[in-house]
Amino acid sequence: MSFVQRWHDIRVGFERPFWVANISELFERLSYYAAFASLARYLHEVLHFPTEQTGTLTGFFGGLVWFLPVFGGTLADRMGFRRALSFAYLILSCAYFLLGSLGAPWLAPVRDTVPLVVLVAFVLALPALGVALVKPSVVGTTARASKENVRSIGYSIYYTLVNIGGAAGPYVASYVHQRLRVENVFRVAALSVFLMFIAVLLFFREPRRSEEVQTASLAQAARNFWTVITNPRFMLFLLIFTGYWIVYWQEFITLPIYVHDYINPNTDTELLLVTGPLVVIALTLAINIVTQRIRAFSAIIIGTLVTALAWIILIVRPTVTGVILTLVAVALGEITQSPRYYEYISRLAPSGQQGTYMGFAFLPLGIGSLIGGNFGGFLIHHYGEVQHQPGMMWVVITAIGVLTALLLWMYDKFVLPKEGS
Repeated sequence: MSFVQRWHDIRVGFERPFWVANISELFERLSYYAAFASLARYLHEVLHFPTEQTGTLTGFFGGLVWFLPVFGGTLADRMGFRRALSFAYLILSCAYFLLGSLGAPWLAPVRDTVPLVVLVAFVLALPALGVALVKPSVVGTTARASKENVRSIGYSIYYTLVNIGGAAGPYVASYVHQRLRVENVFRVAALSVFLMFIAVLLFFREPRRSEEVQTASLAQAARNFWTVITNPRFMLFLLIFTGYWIVYWQEFITLPIYVHDYINPNTDTELLLVTGPLVVIALTLAINIVTQRIRAFSAIIIGTLVTALAWIILIVRPTVTGVILTLVAVALGEITQSPRYYEYISRLAPSGQQGTYMGFAFLPLGIGSLIGGNFGGFLIHHYGEVQHQPGMMWVVITAIGVLTALLLWMYDKFVLPKEGS
């Protein structure tokens, strides 16, 4: 197929809701990653939580944000993507503003009566309520508003825009944090998603397909949900793939503390976290073209293994340069598997259940963050503060990633052929 023909397919293959939803997702990711990039060091250095508790709270924030879309997808199917998106962005704008106001005078009575860890955990849970609706709505819109011949490219565009937001978020966090108090990072995040609330109301129209069966009732939505969770092979796949995200999320949960405490305390760790998203932005479409002839599940396995082995660079070279090279390699693994992962699950979803299935697609990210936060906090405390061998934590992380790739290969060889690929 010629470039001109492919460009024509892209221009006519996506309806307007595809672009509105995915551009709004860019700004939602900017807000999320700005908050995430500042969160671990903010909890550890400003609020003085110990490393283990910092890891747990940071993982809790990421975990709920990715876990709740499992339920939000079912709700989005019922609400419709336009109402779900607008409601989600309103929730997120309020949640981030509150997160940035934890030290404000008007919250003093609450701080005086509620233990700080309880208050922080409650506030960190709020953004998850919004993201629970955003993620399945955007990915579901991508499925509905893309023609079949460009759907794979649609998910690459989705993932590229997500990572533009992912790159902009840490950069904005760094810019704001270097000039203002860190609390303002969260307020800028609130402004970003509030603008998307307005944009969705003005420009988004509900995508529909004439052949699609719409979820007619909450009872039907509940049946859709039950059908997914009682699919043992699919749930086993999601459980195994959780290992990938336990490994991946360490770059936000423990790596900033590791760099600050054991490599160079003057390093701008927020700016450092721009590395991965920049690699993804530059190479996602190219990698998608190179790997498009590889089976989707094979690409998932390869990407998982690359991300696992990436941490060996940091083990061998525990310097800022080594961190950058590690983040580049992690990103290469990510862009090998992620677009194909969403494509794979979207093709499993029956008509009218895209939101439900794509909501479950985020389950490994959530569980991986919840486990990875607690586990990563333990590792950096045990190997760093107790054993004084902080580099050993990355040996453990690498081993978990390699084991995950092995289990995925076994799943592909012995389980997947029963359903097809």
